[in-house]
Amino acid sequence: MFRSKPIRLLFLLFSLAATTAPASEIYRSIDAQGRVTYSDTPSANAQPVKIIGQPSRQLYQVTRVYDGDTIILEDRKQVRLLGVNTPEIESRHRSEEPGGIAAKKWLQNQLREGQVYLEFDEVRRDKYKRLLAHVFLPNGKHVNLALLENGLAAISIIPPNGRYSDKLIQAQQYAEKQKLGIWSMPEYQSRSITEIANHTKGWQRFAGTPVAIRKSRKFTRLLFNDKIDIRVANSNLKLFPELATYVGKPLEVRGWVSRNKDHYTLLIQHPSALIAR
Repeated sequence: MFRSKPIRLLFLLFSLAATTAPASEIYRSIDAQGRVTYSDTPSANAQPVKIIGQPSRQLYQVTRVYDGDTIILEDRKQVRLLGVNTPEIESRHRSEEPGGIAAKKWLQNQLREGQVYLEFDEVRRDKYKRLLAHVFLPNGKHVNLALLENGLAAISIIPPNGRYSDKLIQAQQYAEKQKLGIWSMPEYQSRSITEIANHTKGWQRFAGTPVAIRKSRKFTRLLFNDKIDIRVANSNLKLFPELATYVGKPLEVRGWVSRNKDHYTLLIQHPSALIAR
């Protein structure tokens, strides 16, 4: 039983709101003498207390912006912004993509004060050991979302990390409708999927109509012809409508092309990468 002392109550509510795990129900009751008590078990006259909180965010110092979707902290740890992908900048490993410098400069301007709050999702690091986070400015601005809203990035949701996915999708739809940033660039316009052999580098958009479906132990594939398909990991199928409903319908597919000899495929990890046309 929790007594109704203000400090204890505030501490309880703050603690429950700050956690990312679902909170237990808290009940408020008043006795005949008007004393208020709080408990995690209901009584005859108790009323549930609604706890409104947000996942915990931690304050960090940024020392450098590596590119439009990656920052470096003061302890040299790299942070990859969740849910977004910006065009590449030139490096030893890859050439510059249109829009990459613009995204980096925008992010540098946003982070010029150096302090950010990071909010983590289910998976905290990627295969490169980078931290994965949603980045917020001290004034509450959601940087990941703003990148999409300004047309500087495209959605890249990788399950099980899916926090804010609905808001991110809405932000991208706005930028696309307004033809902002990458959505106005010829390099990122949708092309027929039959041209896939000419566009195998970087994030791309392809239009086509799948004609069949095929399932294996690890993947379910939508086939456009005998040399082109998209694949969805069976472990992610629960996120999608029945893939069979896509067969025979015009789609826009967004992502990165993989090639094996004369066969081309795109790994689709979230429904936001499949747009019905």
